[in-house]
Amino acid sequence: MRTALISALGVMLMLSACAKPPSQTRNACAIFEQRNGLFNNWRRAAVATEREYGVPVPILMATIYTESSFRHNAKPPRKKILGFFPGKRQSTAYGYSQALDGTWERYQRETGRWGARRTDFADAIRFIGWYHRESATKVNIPLNDPYKLYLAYHSGHTGYLRGAYNKRPEALRGAKRFTDITYTYAKQLQQCPG
Repeated sequence: MRTALISALGVMLMLSACAKPPSQTRNACAIFEQRNGLFNNWRRAAVATEREYGVPVPILMATIYTESSFRHNAKPPRKKILGFFPGKRQSTAYGYSQALDGTWERYQRETGRWGARRTDFADAIRFIGWYHRESATKVNIPLNDPYKLYLAYHSGHTGYLRGAYNKRPEALRGAKRFTDITYTYAKQLQQCPG
């Protein structure tokens, strides 16, 4: 009985530790160091995604930083009714990747990854790799162009081709922030131990 209780507490502590974002989200080495478990290894998931889709690890990690700040259950804010009551959310974006319901379902359908969850880091980063690869294939954005990749991620491929981001200052600010953190992560990852 006592052993079962201790085991259950240990599992709960491990799960609660995974639910909190890393404490140093502007340091790629620290992020990977904090999430280097046997079953939940973020570096391994990022490197596997880079191998599968050809998207550099700094771009993958910068996408999660910019979209959800590494919060597994991130959602867009609710609109306010009468400036006070919570209303509908602005979109169906959810999880690490902030993937919309329809886009996530298309990803599952096209890749056969029916069990993938937006709240699972490995699943979310794989989705991001897939989406950026789609941006390279469908709208001809080089996989090493963080600014344009972010604009296509934020606006969607059709919106990107229409230049919808030009009327959305938050998209342009996000692309600049995304590019800056991509280069920061790239520099840091060259010097990470092991």
